Amino acid sequence: KRPPPLVAAVPTVKHTFVDRIEAVGTARANEQVTISATVTERLERVLFEDGMAVSRGQLLAVLSQAQEAASLNGAIAEEKQAAAQYQRINNLYDRGFATRAQLDLQVATAARARADAAEARAQIGDRMIRAPFAGYVGLRTISAGAVVNAGTPLVTISDLSRIKLDFTVPETRLALLRPGQEIEAVSAAFPDQPIRGRVSTIDPAIDPSSRAVMVRAILPNPGGRIKPGMLLTVRVATASRTADAVPELAVVGEGDRRFVYVLGPGNKVKEATVTTGLRDGGLIEVNGVPAGARVISEGVQKLSDGMTVRLPGQKPAAGGAAKKP
Repeated sequence: KRPPPLVAAVPTVKHTFVDRIEAVGTARANEQVTISATVTERLERVLFEDGMAVSRGQLLAVLSQAQEAASLNGAIAEEKQAAAQYQRINNLYDRGFATRAQLDLQVATAARARADAAEARAQIGDRMIRAPFAGYVGLRTISAGAVVNAGTPLVTISDLSRIKLDFTVPETRLALLRPGQEIEAVSAAFPDQPIRGRVSTIDPAIDPSSRAVMVRAILPNPGGRIKPGMLLTVRVATASRTADAVPELAVVGEGDRRFVYVLGPGNKVKEATVTTGLRDGGLIEVNGVPAGARVISEGVQKLSDGMTVRLPGQKPAAGGAAKKP
């Protein structure tokens, strides 16, 4: 007869398991915009370089504006003349040498002159490309001297001070989510540097085709290491519990049935049917193991119900063990 097989046995332990929602999300900039030309004009100056940090209102590019500048000078001259004429007629009106109709006409003339000057300034402003918020510009694809059409993209600006992370969650898990809930995100570029953030918004509508809801979380982004468009793995902890756990290798599966070998008196093992739950760090949650029992954690492939086994440090018993059927 063969000697009893050598196995290892460990007691069940209490372990804290955390229920998590896992998803894949896409990173988006806190603010991002592509500024396009509003008019067809020649590009005179480009004042930014690739990836340059810019502040809000900073001038990035200048389109040709000679004609608009001339129109502004003429409008300013007319505005001054209309204002002076209004002052003269107003003085005459006060002394009774001008009619109310003349005064009203001059008021309208002065207002029209101011409007013409404002229009000229607006046309010049359309040709001064400025940053709408602080951030970083993208790669430069334009050069001075080129003629750009209305709608031509000139520069992309991204605010990377924080990241908006959008991911979908099945509607069956919707009750486990709430704004302010902490999440953990990991990118393939920095697998050992998880980022923790919080759920900011849950979309009020569910996609009828996928039956999933879009969730947005806000992540800090020190150093700007997370870039818009990155794919991140998201984990949302929803609940935790303490339960009995055994090593994953101790659980044997046969079809839909799961069982472990419990070490009994005389080093005999007995099958104990269990239900399994979460896994964490090489341990698996089990229910059905008697309290204080020791289960076989190594060598289970050599065992059957009722077999005698040998633990490390024990010598084979005389007569050996029953044969495995």
